[in-house]
Amino acid sequence: MPHPEVRAVELVRASLPLRAPFRTAWGELADRDVVLVRVVTAGDVEGWGECAALPVAGYAAETTATAWADLRDRLVPALLDPRSGPAPAGPMAAAALDTALLDAACRSWGVPLAARLGGCRDRVASGAVIGVTGDVAAVVAAAKSAVTAGQHRVKLKVAPGWDVEPLTAVRRALGEHVVLGADANGSYEPSDAAVRLGALDGLGLAMVEQPLAPAAGLGALAELAAAIGTPVCLDESITGEVEVAEAGRLGACRVVNVKPGRVGGLVAARGVAGAAARAGMAVFVGGMLETGIGRAAALALATVPECNLPADLGPSSRYFAEDLTEPFELGGDGCLAVPAGPGLGVTPRPDVLRRAVRERVLLRR
Repeated sequence: MPHPEVRAVELVRASLPLRAPFRTAWGELADRDVVLVRVVTAGDVEGWGECAALPVAGYAAETTATAWADLRDRLVPALLDPRSGPAPAGPMAAAALDTALLDAACRSWGVPLAARLGGCRDRVASGAVIGVTGDVAAVVAAAKSAVTAGQHRVKLKVAPGWDVEPLTAVRRALGEHVVLGADANGSYEPSDAAVRLGALDGLGLAMVEQPLAPAAGLGALAELAAAIGTPVCLDESITGEVEVAEAGRLGACRVVNVKPGRVGGLVAARGVAGAAARAGMAVFVGGMLETGIGRAAALALATVPECNLPADLGPSSRYFAEDLTEPFELGGDGCLAVPAGPGLGVTPRPDVLRRAVRERVLLRR
């Protein structure tokens, strides 16, 4: 399906307060500072995309500010004037524009985005992600709440010094039947990661995600994966199908967390999921504290058959008092419904967007 001809692109920078600060090994967020992309086609069809970049570097070098500049100064001008040639930019900025174009194309054809990606389900199992709090009792309470709500997996953000104690407490409180995992966001050092993470082997974890920083290399991750019993999952280290193939060859992981923003868009993410599945890896779609626009896009990806584990996509009310779109909420089966309408199936609510907007730029052909 080709992209439609675009006559205008609006960039919107908005900020939504989180219900509670979310903390990981790389830092803490109290607000979701986000870039939205709205394209308008020659046929007056709109398409929306959301940039996954965070306001501070940590998860990735790309930030909200750099993505805004990439879109405003390079990607959108190149789209509106193809004579200018290709415009290098960060993958998250590129993914936001790509999503908006896909949304517009699917809306013009009357096709849901999930169907365009080859999706095979209309509901996606939800997994809960619990940030670093420093308060074991609070983590246990949050984990219990997630299980009571029916979420299919609980994953704790961990870091050196905040790992064995909270994970052990949650395992004891929830029992062996609950699927429990950990996400380190690359915070362990190769020199002692095997010892630190080997201490988790008796907890029956489904995975430990991104234990080493991407800079450590897939070879070091393979050595760690061979040294511990818990399956290793990779997130930040996987930036495309080439990395998936190399990780498989080395035995660096058994699970892949795929995020459209990290790999440059939904179609690229679909390719990564396929490559991981062919390598015998389990696959799930990760979250980036998305608003409803980004959540709808991620849910569409999570419907493809290669994504065979619960997604890190929780209900809107877990993160926001008011989401930008109509809220996504859990059903009694612990799943999120995938919007059935054309394209993303959602658009921003004008009143909520108006209150959240911090900056707008309109670029025309």
